[in-house]
Amino acid sequence: MEPRHLGDFRIPSDAHLHPDGERVAFVVTQMDVDDDAYVSQIWLHADGHARTLTSGRSDRSPRWSPDGATLAFLRKGPEDADRPQVALLPVGGGEARVLTDFELGVSSMSWSPDGTRLLLQVAEYVDGKADEDERARAPRRITDPSFKFDNLGWTHDKRSHLWLVDVATGDTTKLTDGDASETSGVWSPDGASISYLSATDDDRWINPLGYVFTRQIDGEPVRVSQRGDWSWVGYSPAGVLHAIGQATDTPLLESSPLQRLGDGGFARITDLDRALMPGHPPGMLAGPRFLDDGTIHSVLEDRGMQRVIAISPDGDVADVAEGPRLITGWDPTGSGASAVFTATGPTQPGEVYRWDDSGEVPLTDLNGAFVAAAGLVEPTEFTYESDGVEIHGWVLLPPGDESVPVLFNIHGGPATQYGWGFFDEFQVYVGAGYGVVGVNPRGASGYGDAFMQTPVGRWADDVPPDQADLMLAPFAAAEQFPRLDTDRMGIMGGSYGGLSTAMITAMDRRYKSAVAERGVYNWVSMAGTSDIPWFIEVYLETTMLDSPEMLWKASPLARAHAITTPTLVIHSETDYRTPVEQGQQFFSLLYHNGVDTDLLIFPSGEGHELSRSGKPKHRVERFDAILDWHGRHLP
Repeated sequence: MEPRHLGDFRIPSDAHLHPDGERVAFVVTQMDVDDDAYVSQIWLHADGHARTLTSGRSDRSPRWSPDGATLAFLRKGPEDADRPQVALLPVGGGEARVLTDFELGVSSMSWSPDGTRLLLQVAEYVDGKADEDERARAPRRITDPSFKFDNLGWTHDKRSHLWLVDVATGDTTKLTDGDASETSGVWSPDGASISYLSATDDDRWINPLGYVFTRQIDGEPVRVSQRGDWSWVGYSPAGVLHAIGQATDTPLLESSPLQRLGDGGFARITDLDRALMPGHPPGMLAGPRFLDDGTIHSVLEDRGMQRVIAISPDGDVADVAEGPRLITGWDPTGSGASAVFTATGPTQPGEVYRWDDSGEVPLTDLNGAFVAAAGLVEPTEFTYESDGVEIHGWVLLPPGDESVPVLFNIHGGPATQYGWGFFDEFQVYVGAGYGVVGVNPRGASGYGDAFMQTPVGRWADDVPPDQADLMLAPFAAAEQFPRLDTDRMGIMGGSYGGLSTAMITAMDRRYKSAVAERGVYNWVSMAGTSDIPWFIEVYLETTMLDSPEMLWKASPLARAHAITTPTLVIHSETDYRTPVEQGQQFFSLLYHNGVDTDLLIFPSGEGHELSRSGKPKHRVERFDAILDWHGRHLP
């Protein structure tokens, strides 16, 4: 696979069963590199065939009406690239009708149980400006430290609230208001009330904690949870409210349990140390899905996989669908006898499948031609021991028997994981002739909470434990895969992977090439500029006010004077997660220290997610720059 092939594969997502249990609506997304855009359309599988259902270039979020007669979805028009509106498509035939006209568009929607209304999440400006021209000209008055968010831009002047829209008339009713935003709105089964999440405390701008609320449609909101870290809310068919999360006054780095609301508040149903509702990729269909009897099916993140488990009302857990792959969405029938799901594997970008007790059947062949032509490489997993702990990883080798230079990749997070899904980066690098190594060090998710929490408070150590795991990785891989030439090693990573690239090359000079991307290099300046200020307190167990000395000691810049490895630094101008000044500081230090270094900055509009969701042309140019840099230094 080469960078130019980024537009050759398609990604399915958000697959929903029709109420008849047979037809399936789902989204297919593909990059159009020539037009520098992502094209998303809704497809339909019916009568044994899959076909495109909508003709727009940005259609998503298909939702069947309860009677199955109408498909609602979100559509962005050519003049409203960032402002999707609700559209309704008659299933029996006819053109889609755009139902809403909100200034900032609609973020999400769900049908009322009787099919007469839709519950919407809608953003609105609260700055009092007359129009976009005035908004662009005027200075911004900031009253809280969390005034922007990666990929969302400036957020100090917007709030998200819940609305109702009448399907027949298009009339809208605002349900919530005020200075706090509401998210994750859901209907009760009888349609008389809704529940949602909202952070209403004064410190919400710097502390990602909130509450679960319910309200009668014609009533007032009632807070039904303690303050905590809540990420999902939903009703069982019997009308019992459930949530993922837990009560806490401080952000937690641990797997949140599934809980059920009773007379005494929320009570735990599960006690798993793996993540329910994984966030990579995010989506409602990775979260809990209720069966008629109250059993829950949910995707679980586990040891490089995303599999499906069943959780009984009593909390018993059983496997439903597993294997070396990532199940990215799951929609079962009410009985649980069958389901449709989307999944990806190392050499399969994704397809839609049907599951039942007899096995699985693919419903689509979106990527058959791409897979046949791209020369994709299957990874081989391996393990090694670090500090008495088993570390799990993968190696990809190009065809042949000759020795190959090594590209050691480090993922972000750190609380995420490499796994059994299609990863264009690994395929492009192995396609260029490198032996690719990627591991999940201590700090990664999917291996238990204790494993994930290991780096907390340790990045100021001489050799932090997660970095010790990473420093061993390419050599442990080479012992098991002798074609890997450890005399020709490159290292690279983004976000936490960028941090680790800087830390490791400061401690180990055997790497001949490095690419550090969107990394954290100076925790002191990060503390005052990032859109997730709570992250620093969680991982470093201190704050800018309490111990700037400790923040500096934990910073890669504090040891970067020891780096001699030629290093390409990549950042994006509007990265609000690890702001661009992080990359500028790292580059400047390397430059003044005489290290062979370049700084590649992608222009305004690109953020922290460039490598996954940036403009297609930028994603190709990024790959070209990385391959060029390693090609110069790894013969």
